[in-house]
Amino acid sequence: MTLKNDRFLRALARQPVDRTPVWMMRQAGRYLPEYRELRGQAGGFMDLCMDTARACEVTLQPLERFPLDAAILFSDILTIPDAMGLGLYFETGEGPKFRKTVRTAAEIEALSVPNVERDLDYVMRAVSTIRRELNGRVPLIGFSGSPWTLATYMVEGGASKDFRHVKGLMYANPEAMHQLLDTLAQAVTDYLNAQIAAGAQAVQIFDTWGGTLSTPAYLEFSLRYMEQIVAGLKPDSEGNRVPVILFTKNGGQWLEHIAASGCDAVGLDWTTEMSSARARVGHRVALQGNLDPNALFGSPAAIRAEVGRILDSYGQGPGHIFNLGHGISQFTDPGNVNALMDALHELSPAYHQDDTANATPLARG
Repeated sequence: MTLKNDRFLRALARQPVDRTPVWMMRQAGRYLPEYRELRGQAGGFMDLCMDTARACEVTLQPLERFPLDAAILFSDILTIPDAMGLGLYFETGEGPKFRKTVRTAAEIEALSVPNVERDLDYVMRAVSTIRRELNGRVPLIGFSGSPWTLATYMVEGGASKDFRHVKGLMYANPEAMHQLLDTLAQAVTDYLNAQIAAGAQAVQIFDTWGGTLSTPAYLEFSLRYMEQIVAGLKPDSEGNRVPVILFTKNGGQWLEHIAASGCDAVGLDWTTEMSSARARVGHRVALQGNLDPNALFGSPAAIRAEVGRILDSYGQGPGHIFNLGHGISQFTDPGNVNALMDALHELSPAYHQDDTANATPLARG
């Protein structure tokens, strides 16, 4: 099946496009009233993730409202530790929590890599269903949390402000931490390969907490394992390499290292200027980002100005995927997302005037 809109994949490959493609992290979520209604019908958040039809509907909801260039699987980054038996649950206003933590060498030793086809089959059913329902409309993005980010939640038992348990383990027993991260890297590799086999056309690794580390610790305990995953990803069913995006929040200081990891694109938060990032990575990778999500609380004129500033910062030519610098806030007015889309569609073609006008479609369905 030929893609009707391949701008996103073209930009990942740094090929010519007619305008800058766009998708948003957390684009399917609580800021949409139709999502809130569907979640209320489903019960809990994980009930919604495990309901194939509803997970598909949620994934497609933002595409009905906005002219997005990619869909992203509706799921959660913590499905892998949940499949390891840690008991994921959500408390209103407090985010994800685990009933069991992993804080000792013995607890780490007892972990095993999940059988993704058995333990995470609901995710693969969702991927294949969404891919079918998209019918070539836009590409589908699969994703996972990074090993370090998953380990953070598993050791802390949920979100953390000081990361004292996970960093304490890292410094007190680095061998045990490496064992945990290696197990998670194997699990993420299997998980993403299963998503690719089910129909994901690109994948993103969310390293939400990598930016809390020192430079030596980031390279040893986070990036090293993302590199291992990238090296282990398989082609799709037609033999095409599936592009991978690495996103480390607050990771702009390590941009050159991330760009050398084997990934196709680096996601940027709003603390790294696009012009600087492009100068630092050259043509090695595409760049994704990086509107501050809080800009969407501004006026339409202010949103337009920020869109224009980011486009101008990146400059002429392909290789830019427009996105937020982190997930969209649940309090965002969907009308302000329309303002973002209108500005991007109006302003971005001028940055692609020198691109090939009628480029040959990518050879992937």
